[in-house]
Amino acid sequence: MTTPRVLVVEDDPQLLKMLTGLLEDEGYSVDPAGDGQRGLHLGLTRSYDVLLLDRGLPVLDGLDLLGRLRQRGVVTPTLVLSALGNPADRVAGLDAGAEDYLPKPFDVDELLARLRALRRRHLDVARSLPLPSGALDLDTRQVTRETGDGPRVVRLSERECALLAALATRPRNVFTRRQLLELVFDEAESDVVVDTYVHYLRRKLGRKIVDTVRGRGYQLGRAP
Repeated sequence: MTTPRVLVVEDDPQLLKMLTGLLEDEGYSVDPAGDGQRGLHLGLTRSYDVLLLDRGLPVLDGLDLLGRLRQRGVVTPTLVLSALGNPADRVAGLDAGAEDYLPKPFDVDELLARLRALRRRHLDVARSLPLPSGALDLDTRQVTRETGDGPRVVRLSERECALLAALATRPRNVFTRRQLLELVFDEAESDVVVDTYVHYLRRKLGRKIVDTVRGRGYQLGRAP
């Protein structure tokens, strides 16, 4: 089973250390960040199963951070922690794009239960990812696309599926070759392998399935 990954953004060093240790003991792979800018960088360049954000962050407020992630197409389920716990504050957090909101001080068991619930919801949704004029089924590694002659089903290899899933999970994000290499091809040594698998996807699904952003990298295509 793949180790679940969580990004924890919290400016209190002691609380950040406590949360990191707690979640690692629960079997998570944890990336800690002490401010909103670092959290934004990690959230845009790495993939997570769940995000845990403090609201009152320096440099970049937690809700501003979440809003920027959502604008860039990051749909990872998010739990906001905050000392602000009145109904208006909770509504603001949910309206900013959070799936859950937990006031401080919090009960550790409740926090872990809420994170488990978010992960289950994420797994249910993430089994099928939308594509231009179709969808990617992660369980079967099949792409179903609508054509003039009806639905067309194309089966992908494991690596082709992983690359397309990385792009489809954040459809507005432009990935550099190095980012895709780290996300999909952990053992590879050259960025060339990314270009090779983009070529394979285009050969199976058409050139417009992946857009080349000159000088920057690749993005999920926006047109069939």
